[in-house]
Amino acid sequence: MKFALMMCAGALLFAGSAIAEEGNKAMTKTTISLATATPGGGFPLYGNAFAEAMNAADPSLSIEPRNTKGSNENIPLLEAGSVDIATVAGEPAYEAFMGIGRAPATKMKILTAMYSSPGMFVVRGDSPFRTIRDLVGQPVAFGAKGSGLPILSRYILDGIGLKQDEDFKSIYLDRAGDGPAMVQDGRAAALWGAGIGWPGFTAMAESASGARFIAPDADEIAKIRAKHTFLKPLTIAANSYPKQPEAISSVGSWSYILVRDGLPDDVAYRLAKTLHGIEASFCQKLAQACETTAANTVAAAPKVELIHPGVLKYFREIGVAK
Repeated sequence: MKFALMMCAGALLFAGSAIAEEGNKAMTKTTISLATATPGGGFPLYGNAFAEAMNAADPSLSIEPRNTKGSNENIPLLEAGSVDIATVAGEPAYEAFMGIGRAPATKMKILTAMYSSPGMFVVRGDSPFRTIRDLVGQPVAFGAKGSGLPILSRYILDGIGLKQDEDFKSIYLDRAGDGPAMVQDGRAAALWGAGIGWPGFTAMAESASGARFIAPDADEIAKIRAKHTFLKPLTIAANSYPKQPEAISSVGSWSYILVRDGLPDDVAYRLAKTLHGIEASFCQKLAQACETTAANTVAAAPKVELIHPGVLKYFREIGVAK
């Protein structure tokens, strides 16, 4: 009898241990660090929404966003393996992929194309400035230090024969969110930004003074694209911002979420499968996330080989990549 009781107790202990072990496995989370940018900018807005949507869709994921100085800090963080994924603007990403101004080219890969970023200026609604050349000699806030926005503006201005730090009184912000107030109180004549849903543009459009957007005209767009062929013609649809009744044509590129070299294929596959399984709900959560699709990622990548192999595996399974 004693022997039987001991055997029974042992079996129960073993079963309890096995159940506890399975429970611990079920509770284990994959933690992914996500670098964004300074508060008040588009990358933290997107990154926080991305993390919330992904964590809700897959409870075994724990994507943890953190503020940084932006693209120019995020690339070294990724290359050092200090973060797993990061938001990076199209221009610094392109330079890193192509080895422009650096050697060798980066080993980072693309997880997803986030959204298109047509660049433009915004001024007060009562401002006398109506063209880019009207802003020459004026104080202009070109974005946060370390972000990709000033790089985009340099390429665009260079395409029409202007130098950002010579032809304008350039202002580089400590926080992206500081820009609208500087325009509204007269410290800056204009604020540079890009894309739909950009917080700085929204703040200006909703302000008492209202807003007017200034983008390159058709001739300027042709000159920019002739000199910098990687920039694409992009359009901000009408009513993307309050009191913006007409579409705005400009040039720009796609922003990405990039991943560090060495991120396991199975992790990248899982992230891609989760993300593109919630495209519709992510779009409802954030307007600019409507452009975060598998098809757009394949189309926006400078080369398909720059997409992470784990992501490409998923894209081939769903038929959006060969």
